[in-house]
Amino acid sequence: MTTLLDHPTTVFAAPDDRTAAVPPERRGLRRDQVRLLVAGPSGLVDTQFHYLPDYLRAGDLLVVNNSATVPAETDGTLTGASGDHSVVVHVATRLTELPVVELRSAPDAASPVLDAKPGQRVVLAGPVTLTLHAAYPRPDSSPTGVGNRLWSVRVDGDLDGLLARAGRPIAYGYLDGRFDLGDYQTVFSAVPGSAEMASAARPFTPEVVARLVSRGVALAPITLHTGVSSQDAGEAPAPEWFEVSASTAAQVDATHATGGRVIAVGTTSTRALESAAQPDGTVVAASGWTDVVISPHRPVRVVDGLVTGWHNPDASHLLLVESVAGRELTQRAYDMAVANGYLWHEFGDAGLLLRC
Repeated sequence: MTTLLDHPTTVFAAPDDRTAAVPPERRGLRRDQVRLLVAGPSGLVDTQFHYLPDYLRAGDLLVVNNSATVPAETDGTLTGASGDHSVVVHVATRLTELPVVELRSAPDAASPVLDAKPGQRVVLAGPVTLTLHAAYPRPDSSPTGVGNRLWSVRVDGDLDGLLARAGRPIAYGYLDGRFDLGDYQTVFSAVPGSAEMASAARPFTPEVVARLVSRGVALAPITLHTGVSSQDAGEAPAPEWFEVSASTAAQVDATHATGGRVIAVGTTSTRALESAAQPDGTVVAASGWTDVVISPHRPVRVVDGLVTGWHNPDASHLLLVESVAGRELTQRAYDMAVANGYLWHEFGDAGLLLRC
């Protein structure tokens, strides 16, 4: 995880009062009844997600992430010379030979814990003990200069067993309560491994998928196991494990060859596709750890459109959105989303941004 040289140019006030604090099902809606803002060359449209197929064309290809969310949050006690403190522990995907965890404030993970030191222990149930080894990604400094929230840890005990038995989905302080693991899966979830939900696909339902197929829109899977998403401003996403199969690569290339559009469902699908993209815009089968960060210095080569949620100002994901949709269209879309009261975060509303 490194500090970005660029910041998004899209400017808007963070809509703190428009957080989707519960899943739409708890608000009396189906998943596909969240709002959808369609932004493209023909203008902006305010609609609902179940109308998504109406804005795509026969021959288009939707690329979806089939990674399933795993329980990666648990409670612990951070021990130290100044006393013991309750913390929430988020376990990232295995970025190094040692597990990487994020420490956040108890009881609801509202803010990062930044004053931990190497050698301190975090005692979990089980019993499992984590010893803070080094700040991640490097021990000498943090991206923000105010402390470290990510740590590589040495584990004493069965951490995987504890999470499988008593872990819960990663959640943050803006939510009104805790929700079941099923609330953090998508209709495409099949391969366990994501520390957090690939949330752009959450509004899809079997009915929406059936309508897409009936209109001649194809779907192809990739896998990208997400890490923790709580990057500080100016901080790039950590490396994540991905796989793009030969069949998906062939579908992408065939779609472009026949004049169709390749539309990624989420920043995770975009990152995976672009990690398998060649300089000439073709895609090959690929897998492994990707540190690709889509930005003006590394623009998209493959993706023509994006189904996405709404990202906070200065989020690195916003650089990716700008790369796909262009800065002007991204700005107009965010202006409309803020003005029309769209809901933010993983249980919020959606956007479809089309560059062509």
